[in-house]
Amino acid sequence: MLATVEIKRIASARLRDAKVLLEAKRYDGAVYLCGYSVELALKARICKTLKWSGYPETGKEFTGLTSFKVHDLDLLLRLTGKEQSVKAGFLAEWSAVAAWNPEARYKPIGSANESDAKLMLESASVLMKKL
Repeated sequence: MLATVEIKRIASARLRDAKVLLEAKRYDGAVYLCGYSVELALKARICKTLKWSGYPETGKEFTGLTSFKVHDLDLLLRLTGKEQSVKAGFLAEWSAVAAWNPEARYKPIGSANESDAKLMLESASVLMKKL
């Protein structure tokens, strides 16, 4: 298991990494890391909601929990129990990050621009505070 406290630390670190990438005009990487940080924050919230000490990490730990072995942000949000409140209070921010998926790492260089990266960073920052 990956301890909940460690998941939160990694999520925050990846968001800081995204900010550095944005400042360095590495927009694709910034957008990708923002999505990844939100994914981790959602997984940490799932742990809190379900009173788990950590999130499954290995294939064996996911036995019987395959619904949780996902990267789909909409599904993860649903599993947090906070879908209604996030979408009601932060729909614009959620809409900005919800299109992310881990396959974005294969997009061609230059797929994201400065405004995409800024929006993603701002939205991810707001959402992570609310999760």
